[in-house]
Amino acid sequence: MFTARRWWERFGLQLGVLVLVVGGTFLVRETQGELLVELHQAIIRPFEVFQSKPNPEVYLKDAKVKELQAKIVELESQNKNLKALLKYVEKEPKNVPTIPARVIGRSADNWWQQVTLNRGSLRGIKEGYIVKAEGGLVGLIENVTPHTSRVLLVSDMNSKVGVNISRTGAKGILKGDGSADAVLEFYEKVPNAKPGDVVSTSTYSSKFPSGIAIGKIKSLDLKRLPASVAIVELFPPIRSLDWVTVNPKPTNPVIKNKDTKK
Repeated sequence: MFTARRWWERFGLQLGVLVLVVGGTFLVRETQGELLVELHQAIIRPFEVFQSKPNPEVYLKDAKVKELQAKIVELESQNKNLKALLKYVEKEPKNVPTIPARVIGRSADNWWQQVTLNRGSLRGIKEGYIVKAEGGLVGLIENVTPHTSRVLLVSDMNSKVGVNISRTGAKGILKGDGSADAVLEFYEKVPNAKPGDVVSTSTYSSKFPSGIAIGKIKSLDLKRLPASVAIVELFPPIRSLDWVTVNPKPTNPVIKNKDTKK
């Protein structure tokens, strides 16, 4: 009797724990865990009373606030762009009609080729009108409807513009490259040009007024045959055009037509 009592005092606790574990495992298996779920719910239920229930009206107010904040950001961005456009328009010659317009359409497949403006023939825009933005030449109006117009961008590979180097007068043809850069093919084998030189429209162009900035030379290849070639970084933000200005055809005297659209 004394031995059994000592054994129980020594191993009774371990035996009780073992019985509880085995019994609990059996119950979980037989009830597929339902007993544990009920026990969990019984424990946390008193605390749920102190938790505030979600209010649908609060969610709606938060969503409305976020929507209004997004609109404010958009309006601030538009206001900034309009101010920049107005400053640019003020620099235009007073005797040249200027029509502000916004880009409203652009195809992902033709991102560098063309854009659609929200102004058309009812605002006086015609085919062949010049499109500019802050930075310089953007392109040429190639199609017009009463309310919209489509612009052939200078970055389009079908675009060709007669240009010259502002510093030296070296001339050539600027061709679109389908990117933020363009390719300048000089008329001379060894032109007087270097990286950093500003490129602008020349008097050889029958489609554009002379002196409109387009970009600057990034690199120069003097070994290209039959004439040297330069890579030109375009000044206008062709990648992210928003507001532009539209002007009538140039009045340059035609010296030599080396500038064709296609």
